[in-house]
Amino acid sequence: METLKFAKMNGTGNDFVVFDNRAGRIKFSKQDIVKICRRKFGIDADGLLMIEKKKGYDFYMRFYNNDGSEAGMCGNGSRCICRFAYLIGAAGRKMSFCAKDGPHRAEIMAGTNVRVLMSEPHSLNDGIKVRAAGRMFTGGFVNTGVPHFVIETKNIDKLDIVKTGREIRFSKMFAPAGTNVMFIEKISADKYRIRSYERGVEDETLACGTGATASAIILASRGRVKS
Repeated sequence: METLKFAKMNGTGNDFVVFDNRAGRIKFSKQDIVKICRRKFGIDADGLLMIEKKKGYDFYMRFYNNDGSEAGMCGNGSRCICRFAYLIGAAGRKMSFCAKDGPHRAEIMAGTNVRVLMSEPHSLNDGIKVRAAGRMFTGGFVNTGVPHFVIETKNIDKLDIVKTGREIRFSKMFAPAGTNVMFIEKISADKYRIRSYERGVEDETLACGTGATASAIILASRGRVKS
């Protein structure tokens, strides 16, 4: 049995198991990923990240949700894997990498901060109505590497995020791929709180980078916030 080294990292509460697979030797099945990421009984993570070789780039970022499904992009995961790449000497402070959703650039900033250029958002569609948890929600949809449905709401702490988010995620409106669901509430002129239900994790997560990006885009499109 081969012993594999890994890092455990988190970005704003999103936690990941990270592997250096530039040699291409690591082959995980869907069941392997589920066991590795399993809460309490595994290493415990929202997802699994692997650095792989990619011609023309410093590396390729392969990302799996903790249900074993491969996703197009993960904002907080990309920040983690970029710092990991820098620490192991796979990339310099300024780097380029490719994910399933396409090419990205990133830069290691002061301290542990990492700045990542997200992919171009697409499929913006606002004013969508969806029924869930016995009420009607109106929100905006946008893809920021993965799909997101963003809902402005009040009393965000009183919402059953898992029940409501799950019903929307599996709604026929977003079939067959489903969607992540972001619930956002204004707390001041330029600040919003976000609670996120993530597809593939099928639970509330402490943060979602692509979801934060999607929320900002929806709010800006409505004129709620400045760029």
